[in-house]
Amino acid sequence: MIMKVSKLFGGLAVAAASLFLLSACGSSSSEDTSVSDIKDKGTLVVALNPEFAPFEFKTLVDGKDTIVGADVEIAKAIAEELGVDVKFSSMSFNNVLASLQSGKADIAISGISATEERKKAYDFSDPYYEAENVVLIRKTDIDKYTDTDSLDGLSVGTQKGSIQETVASEQLTGAKVVSLTQNSEMINELKNSQIEAVVLEKPIAEGYVANNSDLTISDITLTSDDADAYAVALPKGSTKLTEKVNKVIKELKDSGKIDQFIQDAYELSVSDSSDSSDSND
Repeated sequence: MIMKVSKLFGGLAVAAASLFLLSACGSSSSEDTSVSDIKDKGTLVVALNPEFAPFEFKTLVDGKDTIVGADVEIAKAIAEELGVDVKFSSMSFNNVLASLQSGKADIAISGISATEERKKAYDFSDPYYEAENVVLIRKTDIDKYTDTDSLDGLSVGTQKGSIQETVASEQLTGAKVVSLTQNSEMINELKNSQIEAVVLEKPIAEGYVANNSDLTISDITLTSDDADAYAVALPKGSTKLTEKVNKVIKELKDSGKIDQFIQDAYELSVSDSSDSSDSND
């Protein structure tokens, strides 16, 4: 009987030890290494679509094609906080978020709105910019398109996969929403009267107006909500990295540096004769 009891307790001890090991392994595999992984490789890889002035766009710096903008400066500040170099990975906006899931980028910052749907697949930082959407039209149509109803039955351009695409669908319900890959396509179609209006983020629209005397921002009012605010996107489960990013964003906002980044980049984009600005969201 004593031997049976001993064997029983021995078996329980082995089982308990096995469960402990399995638990330890499980805990190890789910450990958040989002910060340590970046520090180990010494580089923060940032995904963006550099066709979104003044947040990210290309311009010549010392004769070299360089990605600049407000988002670029924010990313540099995050890399500095982590004590690593920064590498910008340029791609189409449709692939920016996907690069986080594939492991090709550590963070994505490209005028990205933290919608509830996106939050299901990605982590997001605190917002760093409150977005405002406007309707860009030809200057000759300023008295023609004055409210949302005036666009009923007409073609309105938006960037595919952007918040503006959703805004146009929900608020310009009588219009025909035309989704294109790049905003440069939409601007060309607007100028050539192939579409009647374009929905854009206000700073981007202002950049186009500054570089195109035949365009203007209409008096049409579009509403915005918290989901339109820009935030840094991260792979799901990047709690430690998100905390670091939030720390940087708070410091930049409190010091007024983000507003300065946007202003400086806007002035640079307006002076850029290549007119490289494009919108995302």
